[in-house]
Amino acid sequence: MDTGSIILFDGVCNLCNGAVQFVIRHDRKNRFLFGALQSEAAHKILEPFGVDPDGVNSFILVEQGRLYYRSTGALRVLKGLGGWLKWGYGLIIIPAFIRDAVYNLVANKRYRWFGKKDQCMVPTPELQKKFLPTY
Repeated sequence: MDTGSIILFDGVCNLCNGAVQFVIRHDRKNRFLFGALQSEAAHKILEPFGVDPDGVNSFILVEQGRLYYRSTGALRVLKGLGGWLKWGYGLIIIPAFIRDAVYNLVANKRYRWFGKKDQCMVPTPELQKKFLPTY
């Protein structure tokens, strides 16, 4: 498994959990690992970058030592999934301030529109290998 791409997401957000399930279903090359922003693992990954996961209102893609936020991160995930989904990366031509305005609108309303769990998702035993340890 290529562990160079890690998706850190809001573990209690229903929309975020749905997005993770989507990526898992389409990640035929097992390219992505996942971790909840609320986990100690996420804190350790983000510490060298000076990012406090508690203050993040976006998922974060960590890839080849770089962080990608908001729409840029989402589009890079589509590109990494390959197949027909990689064509979604073509939206990168839209200026980031426009893409991120739409992303931020959804991110700010995600709990109201999609709901929220009381605790982070617990992966099934067969999916456990795709998730960072919770240490």
